[in-house]
Amino acid sequence: MFERLFRLKENGVTIRVEILAGVTTFLTMAYIIFLQPLVLSTDFAGQPTGLDAGAVLLATCVVSAFATIFMGLYARYPIALAPGMGENFFFVGTIMALSAAGFVNAWQTALGVIFLSGIIFFVLSILRVREVIINAISPSMRNGIAIGIGLFIAFIGLKNGGVIIAKPGTFVGLNSNLITVDVVVFFVGLIVAGGLQSRHVRGSILWGIGAAAAVALACGKIRYNGIFGLPVIENPTVFKMDILSALSLTCAPFIVVFVFMDLFDTVGTLVGVAEQAGFMKDNKLPRASQALLVDATATVAGACMGTSTVTSYIESAAGVAYGGRTGLTSLVVGILFLAALLVSPLVGMVGNYPPVTACALVVVGALMARNVQRIDWDDYSESIPAFLTAVSIPLTFSIADGLAVGFISYPMIKLVAGKGKHVSWLMYILAGVLIAYFVLVRTKVT
Repeated sequence: MFERLFRLKENGVTIRVEILAGVTTFLTMAYIIFLQPLVLSTDFAGQPTGLDAGAVLLATCVVSAFATIFMGLYARYPIALAPGMGENFFFVGTIMALSAAGFVNAWQTALGVIFLSGIIFFVLSILRVREVIINAISPSMRNGIAIGIGLFIAFIGLKNGGVIIAKPGTFVGLNSNLITVDVVVFFVGLIVAGGLQSRHVRGSILWGIGAAAAVALACGKIRYNGIFGLPVIENPTVFKMDILSALSLTCAPFIVVFVFMDLFDTVGTLVGVAEQAGFMKDNKLPRASQALLVDATATVAGACMGTSTVTSYIESAAGVAYGGRTGLTSLVVGILFLAALLVSPLVGMVGNYPPVTACALVVVGALMARNVQRIDWDDYSESIPAFLTAVSIPLTFSIADGLAVGFISYPMIKLVAGKGKHVSWLMYILAGVLIAYFVLVRTKVT
């Protein structure tokens, strides 16, 4: 059956290699099980978003399992999917922005935004117009976005770890008291995760979280409540998205940004993993349409379950490096995500104390920031907007505002530089929409 479904001999692999590759991929990306409930249940100020952590845990595991198994059976690639890092923080920022705009059902509306962005991406995938959208944003700008989100995530990790604090006059600064349990827990996790990552140890981030949790447990910051058990859900999120509210003008920029983020995350991951595995044929990826359809379907399913954008994970490269070459690898990862539901008490114990998972944010941020080498620094009309995007995201403490700065400045700088013809018409439209949003909508909110 496996040979018929996945063509193991044709790809030169065995069932054993595919299973171990799946385990490797899962261990590398399993940190999302711990982080996602924490990220989505509290906003950047530490206040509840309205999303129940147990419900988010259920949605994360179920949707990740569904999407990854779907990828393995339909597209037959060893690529796993889960709620995207970066998109989940933008999702929280969207909830905060909608709440500030007067939406009483902010998180339900945000889920509606995710649902609509998934539908749009699904339609774009079916119509095969993704090439136009991919070419609309330059490679430098795409990498600037990744860098900015990486810096933002690392910034939040340092904040959650108690290393940096708010300081009047300078906005932020180093905590004057670094001899605290929170800081020690954070640095233990960071040193373990960072050290093992540099040694290319599989699941290094997970090991870092485990080390931090052990210290927190020894110091009495977390309590052991068992390992096995199903998630405790007080406020279900299944089919709670508010699609009608998400159709408002206020939500339009968020929908556009989510479409772009999902599209470029997916394309970047597919191309990167495919290059590593040798899947590319004549500079084209076979079955790319199937893979994009899986990603779009996963995002729609994620919104229905109650979680942020689901996308392909670059951590899939770990399984490919081990030898995974077929959809059987993805099938194994999906099954492991379902099994993770049975250890929800362990997930809750780790995820409810932010310093434990703060190390993962910093390490993931560092991995995302390596895209700095891919910016065209010699072309200032490319590098300056990309740089503005990268620094604006953490400095405004808002992914949406940071992207707006980049998307507005990019075509304008190109025009003044005499390179306006090199900019896609879609970028001009997006810049106009964002300017109109800030003038007509944002100023009223402020």
